[in-house]
Amino acid sequence: MEEVVLTAEAGRTTGSATARRLRGAGRIPAVLYGHGVDPQALAVEGRALRLALNTEAGLNALISLDVSGDRHLAMARQLQRDPVRGTVAHVDFVIVRRDEVVTVEVPVHLEGEASLVHREDGLVEQQLFSLTVNATPSSIPSHIEVDITNLGIGDAIRVGDLTLPSGVSTDVDPEEPVVAGQASRVSAEVEAEEAEAEAETAAVAAGTPEGGAGDAGGGGAAGREG
Repeated sequence: MEEVVLTAEAGRTTGSATARRLRGAGRIPAVLYGHGVDPQALAVEGRALRLALNTEAGLNALISLDVSGDRHLAMARQLQRDPVRGTVAHVDFVIVRRDEVVTVEVPVHLEGEASLVHREDGLVEQQLFSLTVNATPSSIPSHIEVDITNLGIGDAIRVGDLTLPSGVSTDVDPEEPVVAGQASRVSAEVEAEEAEAEAETAAVAAGTPEGGAGDAGGGGAAGREG
């Protein structure tokens, strides 16, 4: 994974008033910590932060954080957003090591065309949109691909079926469903109606004497009495 260089300003004062003033000037309050480093209050340019996190790696971008000439390898964590505008209000940077395994969330992308499902007017239902994985910072994939080409109605692809990149593992339950092929609501209703009709037909057939012999016999007896 390619590193993104981001410059941070150290020595800012803390507090809500300072944070508002920073945001008004286009800067984002931040804090850096991890690996024995005391939490350090920082400020980064909002535009530079957006560019750093707008790569293919997204929030898992490996950042070379320049703090007054000192470089720290870090990743962005606990990104806080303004509840109204949705802009970044604060970010935590956690120091990482190249050879240490970290745990992150990676998006799950569906690949291919589920023609078997679409042929029967079914639905492809994605149930897992991100996967928690373990990997060294440089081995974190931008996403996990799931091939749905052979997915059919009633089929499911589970976590245990996924092929993860080399050096990447997950502790998620292997039986956790990722995506499934489902019959559409209309198809399910039609099948239910057909099954109900078949059951009624079978019930009627089971209650009728074979060949209508009972009715014929009754008619014959009445004829003899006459």
